[in-house]
Amino acid sequence: MTFRAIVQRTGIAVIRRIAVLLVCVLAVSGCSGGAHLFAVQAVAAGVPSLAPFFDEKQGLGHDAQVRSLPVRGTLQQGDTPGLYGGTRQPTICDVAKLKRFLTDPANHQKAVAWSSVLGITTDGIPAYLDRLTPVLLRHDTLVQNHDYKKGKATPYNSLLQAGIAILVDEQGEPAAKCSCGNPLRPFKGDAGRISVKFADGNKKWSGYEPSSVVAVRPAPRKMEGLALVDVDDPDVGITRPVGTTGKRDATFDTRRQHAVPNLMGSTFGEARRQLVSSGLAVGYGGNSAPSDDARVTASDPPAGTELRFGQYVTLTVSGGTSGGATGATSTPPAPTTSGPTVGPPTSTAPPSTSPTPPPTTSSPPASPPSSPPPSSPKSEPPPSSSPPSSTPTTGPPSVVSSSPVTSAPVTTSAAPATSVPVTSGAPVTTSASVTRDPVTGTPTTTET
Repeated sequence: MTFRAIVQRTGIAVIRRIAVLLVCVLAVSGCSGGAHLFAVQAVAAGVPSLAPFFDEKQGLGHDAQVRSLPVRGTLQQGDTPGLYGGTRQPTICDVAKLKRFLTDPANHQKAVAWSSVLGITTDGIPAYLDRLTPVLLRHDTLVQNHDYKKGKATPYNSLLQAGIAILVDEQGEPAAKCSCGNPLRPFKGDAGRISVKFADGNKKWSGYEPSSVVAVRPAPRKMEGLALVDVDDPDVGITRPVGTTGKRDATFDTRRQHAVPNLMGSTFGEARRQLVSSGLAVGYGGNSAPSDDARVTASDPPAGTELRFGQYVTLTVSGGTSGGATGATSTPPAPTTSGPTVGPPTSTAPPSTSPTPPPTTSSPPASPPSSPPPSSPKSEPPPSSSPPSSTPTTGPPSVVSSSPVTSAPVTTSAAPATSVPVTSGAPVTTSASVTRDPVTGTPTTTET
């Protein structure tokens, strides 16, 4: 009897332990099943990489001190106004030096590893680099980074701090980190479920907020140029042609007001195109962007509201075949004082499903120019003001797309001399010199 009692007590104790373990396993699996965290390594501005492609002591690139700005929607496309910044100081990225390094026969093994990440051949490296543009990050940005270890490119997820200098491609996607030359690709995880590791000298920086992290997706079309915000003076915008490093920059006033267009009833994709053309950024609730065919039911702020270049308009949508955030809303964004990253409006013609065009009667001129490059638009009202005296030179960006969007026809009464596509907001510099103000369309001369 005593032996049986002992066995029974032992059996009960074992059963209890097993039950506790099962509960723990179920709890852990239940938590991780829908909330898997993606490990991300923090990369702070000015902190050298442990295994760089390029010796950072050679001065290939220079980071800046920039506080990360809040976002309204974690996934942003490469032509989003306000995404990138720049500076009027000497070049932040020596592309010529990177090209010499990667084409040097002594560095052939690194060149093979570098080009394989970006999907090009070693022979294609010079031409590829010629199409990249140096910018400064204005948001803490998720990317797939690559170190150089044992003769190969080793990928890892990283969070680049705002202020880091990078090269972006023609669709605004990060392509390389300037200071070390490490190739960059899009972050492949869920930007809303990350676990950031601050180590190896990369201490948590002041102002870091998980809600302000952004991941960049390519713009729908190739860009002819970028409109950057001067990180030293956010009232000044910098228009930089794609593939240039600063010698052909021009400036514009980011304080110019732009009216929120009437987006009710249009699809999310159409609304986005209209906002980008108007020099305004697209906001939405949640970590997943709505599908392009979801219908816009409201915008915050509403149509007709005057905003400065690069501010967010938060869209509420319903329906849609894919993507998240159906019916999602978010609080209206506080005005961002740091201007654009995408060029000013070039086409304001509303998409076929959009009820009415953007308001044009507000106090500062709100209707954006209807043709992209430096030529006289036919449909816009005469300019009512000249470029602000606070900007040294005026060379407002214009949005040019590589091909017309079928759902939202572009009204170009005077196409650029080269008929090259317009995109996200860079200045059109096909001939030399004449551009116009982002809002008023006043022709002005710019640097070539």
